[in-house]
Formats: sequence, C-alpha cells, structure tokens
Amino acid sequence: MAIVKPFRGLRPSNDYSAKVAALPYDVVSTQEALKLAAGNAYSFYHVSKPEIDLEPEIDPYDHKVYAQGAKYLQHLIVQKVLVQDKEPHFYLYRLVMGEHSQIGLVACVSVDEYNENKIKKHELTKHDKEEDRLKHILTLNAQTGPVFLTYPAAKKIDEAVKKLTARKPVYHFTSEDDIEHTFWVINNEDSIKEIQKLFGKIDFLYVADGHHRSAAAARACEVLKKKNKNHSNKDEYNYFLAVLFPHNQVQILAYNRVIKDLNGLTPEKFLKKISNKFLVRDYSDSEGYQPAVRHDFGMYMEGMWYRLSAIPGTWKESHPIERLDVSILYHNLLKPVLGINDPRKDKRIDYVGGIRGLNGLKMRVDSGDMMVAFALFPTSVEDLLQIADAGEIMPPKSTWFEPKLRDGLFAHMLD
Repeated sequence: MAIVKPFRGLRPSNDYSAKVAALPYDVVSTQEALKLAAGNAYSFYHVSKPEIDLEPEIDPYDHKVYAQGAKYLQHLIVQKVLVQDKEPHFYLYRLVMGEHSQIGLVACVSVDEYNENKIKKHELTKHDKEEDRLKHILTLNAQTGPVFLTYPAAKKIDEAVKKLTARKPVYHFTSEDDIEHTFWVINNEDSIKEIQKLFGKIDFLYVADGHHRSAAAARACEVLKKKNKNHSNKDEYNYFLAVLFPHNQVQILAYNRVIKDLNGLTPEKFLKKISNKFLVRDYSDSEGYQPAVRHDFGMYMEGMWYRLSAIPGTWKESHPIERLDVSILYHNLLKPVLGINDPRKDKRIDYVGGIRGLNGLKMRVDSGDMMVAFALFPTSVEDLLQIADAGEIMPPKSTWFEPKLRDGLFAHMLD
C-alpha cells in the first residue's frame, strides 16, 4: 500500500503565489537564478539558491549558503509572505503546458516505504548532490523542494481528483515560461480519508524526478531520529514532500547529447564508422530532424543535419535498458566511436533538456563549444516503470520531465 499523509503546508499568502514561485533549484544555474530573482524580494530563489544573496565567489556548498537560505525562509515567514496552515491538509496541483495538462496530489510520503523500496527508484545519486540537499534540509529544518512521484493511473483516484478540482482554487497564475499553475487546498476530513484509502490500494510509487531530494530526506530522517530522545514514528521527518501524478499524465521529453570533438576522426571518417550501426541520411530541412519514432536520432555537425536510424539487430529489444535509445546511442556510437567511456564523468559530453529544442543543440555546435549534437526520441514512462520494477538503473540523463513543478508553493516543516 502507498502511505500518503496530509501535512501543514507552509505556502504563500494568496497575493504572493506568482511572485514566490521558482523553478527547481537544480534546473537553473546561480547566474540564471540571480537574473530571475532580480527586483523580486519574494522569489523563492532566495531560499533555494541562497548564494545569489552572498558574495559572487562563494562556494555554493559553503555552510554560509545554507544558513542564508534558512535566514531568508524565516524572513518570508515573519513578513507573512509564507504562512503555515494550522491543520494538516492535502493539496492538488495542476500544471498546463500548451495542450498538456497534469494534476498531482501534494502530500507527504513515508521514508520507511522509500527504504523498503515500496517507493521505487531508477537512477543512481551523486554523493555531493545528495550532501547538498541533506545540508539544505537540516539547516532549514524543512523540505522545500518536492519529489516528483508517479503511480499507475487508477480510475477511482482520477474521479476523486476531478470532483475536488471542480471547486475554486486558492492559486491560479501563469509563470514566465507560459506554464499555467493552479492549486487547491483539500481540508475536508472525509476527502482526506478517501484519498488515503484510494492510495492504500496502490502497490508502489515511483520516483520520476528528485532522486537526490528523496535520498537526502531519508538520510535526514536518520540524523534527526538519532538526535531526538523522544523519537516517534509520527514525527514529521519520517515523511518527505512529494507531488504524485498518475503515469498517463506524465510528460517526458528527450534528454539530448552534445559532444566536444570527434575523438580524432575527420567528419568523413566519423560518418563512415557510424554507418556500421546506423543508416545515415542527409536531412535537408533547416529546422533539423526531431526523431518521430524510437531508435531514430537527429545529428547535427558542421552546419548539417542528418537522420540516423539504428540498424535492427544492433541492440537487444528484449532487455528493458538495452532497448532504450540512450543505450543504443551510447553502446553503438558514443563509446565505440567517440570514446565516451563514462558518460557520468567524461567532460567531453554534455546534456541538453528537450525543452530547449533542436535550436538549443544547433547553438552549442555553431558556437564552436561542441562538435556534434544528437537529438533523441523521448524515453517512455512505461520504460521507466518497467526498469524500476526490475530493480535496474537507467543510464544517466535518460529523462527530462516537463512541465517543471515550482518550488515555494508549498514546503514541509520538520517540527
């Protein structure tokens, strides 16, 4: 069963929601956050990217950074920009991006279920990033960035959500990237019990996005448990902040690749070598080639676009990881031809979220920063669930979720 717990959300007063809302800490650089927060004293970047209020040369992992984040969080509370609900509630959060719409339950989920793998993962975490989130949670005594979870869609949950979102929302605004955000508070005791009962019939939850946040929350629980002589399983740190979306509403975009050089090959020799595993065709459309089917790739090099189609038999279709396009590209081209042996550490490779489009790839190559770019077909949510169910780990940078949840609309205080 999936345990979902209502909580006393720390959230913006109604007039401040649009001003507070900020992109997740890990999808914007310090410089981007600085620009986005300019002139906005209410922006949650002051809490999630607190280095923007300190000296430019400071290490973002310095203890002063976390202390600054805690200080600013308290400042927003004192100013009543952020107010904590007096009773535990559930919340519903809808995001609309163009024709795409998704509605998630904002709740706390169990650290124990995470540790028992009832909340399944599909990615490895990096120690430094996990440490960063751990220090942020412990210093602020709060979880301010939600974990994006998904679950197998259930008709009765969909029906309950539809009914609850028929009422007037507490927030409704459009962010600077044209994403529509709508937020409801679920404070009716019967509705809360119904939601818990319905999720109790869900066997597993899955981490879609937020592996570092969930891992850090589990570690923070252990730290706080040891410090608390009167520890109880009801203590807030036994749970972490999440938004839960049905799997059929989750939108995954491609996570594209750019490479700095051709590993000593001339463009002609490179094209000849890759033709052993791919059907290579010139693509004359100046807009570029965005793959429309699995196992097809767009490639941009020296001002030209190509369409690459993986030759059947060059991958194992029965294997849930080897049949992923990110795996096919790695095993048949990036590693054997371009010498990218460790895509997690090799500084010759970089990754570009699909939201930046083909033009984002073209710009990286045309600038001289990179030599060749690859556009991929998106990984499916069904692939994600199957890999997590098999206890396997996806290759790095396999998924890019859009639209992005906003930080600052709700936070989970640990006391």
